[in-house]
Amino acid sequence: MKQFIAFVIKETKHILRDKRTMLILFGMPVVMMLLFGFAITTDVKNVRTVVVTSEMSPRTQQAVERLAQSEYFIITQTVNTPREAEQLIRSQKADMALVFVQNRGMQIMVDGSDPNMAQQWTTYALQTIAADRSAPATLYAAKNDSPITIHTSLLYNPQMKSAYNFVPAIMGMLLMLICAMMTSISIVREKEKGTMEVLLVSPVRPLMVIIAKAVPYLILAFGILITILLMARFVLGVPLAGSLFWILAVSTLYILLALSLGLLISNVAQTQLVALLLSAMVLLMPVVMLSGMLFPVESMPTILQWISAIVPPRYYIQAMRKLMIMGVGIGEVAHEVAVLAVMTVVLLAIALKKFNVRLE
Repeated sequence: MKQFIAFVIKETKHILRDKRTMLILFGMPVVMMLLFGFAITTDVKNVRTVVVTSEMSPRTQQAVERLAQSEYFIITQTVNTPREAEQLIRSQKADMALVFVQNRGMQIMVDGSDPNMAQQWTTYALQTIAADRSAPATLYAAKNDSPITIHTSLLYNPQMKSAYNFVPAIMGMLLMLICAMMTSISIVREKEKGTMEVLLVSPVRPLMVIIAKAVPYLILAFGILITILLMARFVLGVPLAGSLFWILAVSTLYILLALSLGLLISNVAQTQLVALLLSAMVLLMPVVMLSGMLFPVESMPTILQWISAIVPPRYYIQAMRKLMIMGVGIGEVAHEVAVLAVMTVVLLAIALKKFNVRLE
C-alpha cells in the first residue's frame, strides 16, 4: 500500500507541476459556465417588436403596454400595414410583429430563420398579453359555444432560464473530456518517453500502476464537479432540487466511466498528439451533437438516435437534469444509472485486458 501511495503522490506532483494545464482544467469550467449562463443563452430578452394597427382600441392599447413593460420585448415602432412590418423583419430591423385587426383579433408575425427562438418568442408574447405567465387563456370553439379556460403551468423552470438546461450538459461534457483526455495523455506520455517499462518492472503490479495514475484525475474531476455545482447554485441560480448525495454518487460512476474510456484510448495511441486527436474526435463531436446537450434526441433521425444510444453523456445528462432540476429520487434514474454502470464495466474490462496484452 505504501508503494501504491508513492505512485499516487508521484503522479500528483506531475500534475501540479504543470501550472498551465491546471489553469486550463479549472479555468475551462468557470469560463464555460459563465458563457453558457450569461452569453450563450436561449433566454428571451429584448425582442424587437413592431405593432401593426390602424386603430388603437383600449384592449389593443392594454396588450401593447403589457409587452412594452415586460423585460422580454421592446416596442420599436408602430406601422399601419402588415407589409411594412414584414419589410422591417426582412431588413433585420425587427424580430416580431403584432398585427391587431379591428374585430378580427390578433396575428403574430415572427422571423422564423431560427425556429426554436421563433417558437419561444410566440409563446412569451401570448403569455405576456394574457397579463402574466400563470393567467388562464380563454378559447372559443365556435361562435355560440361557452368559453374553455386553459391554465398554463411551467414545471421545474417557471422562468424558462436556459441555464437550467445547460448546467447538466456542461457537467457531462467537461467531466468526460477532462477525465478521458487527461488520463489517456498521462499514460501515453509514459510510453512516449519510454518510462512505462520502468514503472512496470517496479514491485507494484501493472494494474496498481494504472490505478495510481488514475486516482489524481479522479480527485481532480471531483474538484471540477464541486466548482460547477457551486457556480450553478450561487452564480447562475440553478437549484439543486434533488439529493446531493445521489448527484455525487451518479457523477462518481460517470467519472469512473470516463477514466475507463481514457485508458482504452491510451491502448490505441502511441503519442500524446494522437491521444489528443482521438479524444477530441471520439468524444467532443458525439458529446455535443448526440448527447441531447443542444438538440433533443427525440427530434433526431432514427439512425442518429441509435448512435446516440452508445454515447455515455446522454444518460448522465438525462440523470442530472432529473436529479438537479426535477428533484426526483434515485429510482427515477435507475435506467440511466444501469446503462452507465454496464458501460463502465465493459469499457474497464476491455481497457485492462488490452493494456496487459500490449505491454506483455
